[in-house]
Amino acid sequence: MDRFRMIFQYFQSNSESVMNGICGLLALASVKMYTSFDFSCPCLPQYNMAYGLGIMFVPPVILFLCGLILNRQSLAMLEEWRRPLGRRKKDLAVIRYMCSSIMQRAMVAPVVWIIVTLLDGKCLICAFSSSMDPEKFVGFANVSPVQVQQLLAKVPCKDDELMRNNTSRKAVSRYLRCWSQALGWSILLILIIAAFLARWLRPCFNQDTLLQARHWSNYIDIEQKIFEETCCEHSRLFAHKCILHFFESMRQEIKLHSYSWPREGEGAEGEEDLLRGITDQDQVNKLLKTWYYEKPPLDVSQVTQR
Repeated sequence: MDRFRMIFQYFQSNSESVMNGICGLLALASVKMYTSFDFSCPCLPQYNMAYGLGIMFVPPVILFLCGLILNRQSLAMLEEWRRPLGRRKKDLAVIRYMCSSIMQRAMVAPVVWIIVTLLDGKCLICAFSSSMDPEKFVGFANVSPVQVQQLLAKVPCKDDELMRNNTSRKAVSRYLRCWSQALGWSILLILIIAAFLARWLRPCFNQDTLLQARHWSNYIDIEQKIFEETCCEHSRLFAHKCILHFFESMRQEIKLHSYSWPREGEGAEGEEDLLRGITDQDQVNKLLKTWYYEKPPLDVSQVTQR
């Protein structure tokens, strides 16, 4: 159990390579999910569009939320945005940088899912086959409007007896698949061009602001992590101290039962210094409240002078 916890904490670290690896894994998982998914269009006029668009856009929302959950900076950004001003000022540039970084990484897997579905074409064929104009295709001329809608809705179902050898079904399917693939390749091209421009035009802008935002974004995440580790260490020592006080009060009863009692002061050296004079629950709560409402300013000059 401890090994899994250590692995989880490692993947929650602020290392950009680790976060990029998680984004890549989510993207590969989205492709694997789609290829293993059994797509079955209902082939009914009132359900085709809901099913096709649902398969195209609902899983990306789930993948996007998973990307936000796995990114440790999401919680750090929300805490930094919601925390009281206190003694430390807020830097909106840092919050914007964190938000941008989180959104970029979380959007990788959803975009991959949408592009894969468009290149495959099944979702778009299922969603918009009933909306096609029957006059553009041969084979629907001598059919009533109600039958036309039913036949168009069955275009995705190539195993249906009425549409198995229907040339119009193949024409509608090819037409929609071409549009779907064209849209998918266009989105992919736009994203690549946008990433290229963002990559090569970034040095043309002010770099010191970007470096400051990146530095303090990492600092906020690391500070929160070290604070949690310090709280865990203090909790362990405080619990140890409370247990020692409990057994100290039970000294007489323990002696009656002939239990061995450790020497006074044994194992407790240095704990009083680590507890920093905090001896009860109210003091701990006050310390945590002070940290939340009045975080110390980012200035260690007084400590250096001391």
